[in-house]
Amino acid sequence: MPPTASQARREEILRLATTTGLASVDELSQRFGVTASTIRRDLARLTADGRLARTYGGAMALTAHPEASLRQRTGEAYAQKRAIARWAAAEVQPGETVLLDAGSTVGALAHELRTARDLTVATTGLTALHELADVESVHVECLGGTLRPLSQAFVGPLTEAALERMTFDRVFLSADGVTADGGINEADLRQTRLKELMARRAARVYVLAHAEKLGRAPFHAWAALPPGWTLVTHRAASEAQVSAFTGRGVRVVRVEPLEELGDPEEPDPLPHPPGD
Repeated sequence: MPPTASQARREEILRLATTTGLASVDELSQRFGVTASTIRRDLARLTADGRLARTYGGAMALTAHPEASLRQRTGEAYAQKRAIARWAAAEVQPGETVLLDAGSTVGALAHELRTARDLTVATTGLTALHELADVESVHVECLGGTLRPLSQAFVGPLTEAALERMTFDRVFLSADGVTADGGINEADLRQTRLKELMARRAARVYVLAHAEKLGRAPFHAWAALPPGWTLVTHRAASEAQVSAFTGRGVRVVRVEPLEELGDPEEPDPLPHPPGD
């Protein structure tokens, strides 16, 4: 017997909650073209069946969304990340002081900056340190602190204290997910607090995120961003994804694939940082 409309809707609600981490009553109501009361009944049924956990204004998946290690993420959307990194590197001007977050896309940016001259780079990520440690024309500042193994990033009060002593021309941030209204979504509250502080210390704020991360909220820690920030993504991002950001005053750059930027050959793999 085929599922009823309500059963099919509940299965789709469950899929959405598992994929994005959260399901909002208002968003689900608009998506399915039913009343908020109908959605609340669906959520109540899924909660009673032990398949969802209710939250204020919606529900969340019971199964925690697993956080991938930096090494696992390095191979994801590889061509998109390299194209984004190349565009971001072209923004950096000689004589500037820039701040690099941890993350695989920002790590790819650090690789592109190996040819830079007269540049100061501060970073919280081991990948950027690995890429730039032997580049004599780039002065590197390590914002040390407590190492978080999964993200290969320094976090905590020591990192935050080091940030307070510097200002930057540009900051390039990574994200597990990014939304137009919420900002950057991450698995760890220490990371989101740090990203907020990083954004406050820079004149220009960039978030580097490939298309699959746009509109996603797999975790429950958020970093709000100041007005006027720039989202750098890939041409694969849909018009609907992009309009959600431009409608809130975010500058969105969609870069071209690498082969259309004059680099038809497969680039060298990103280096693996030690450990996960």
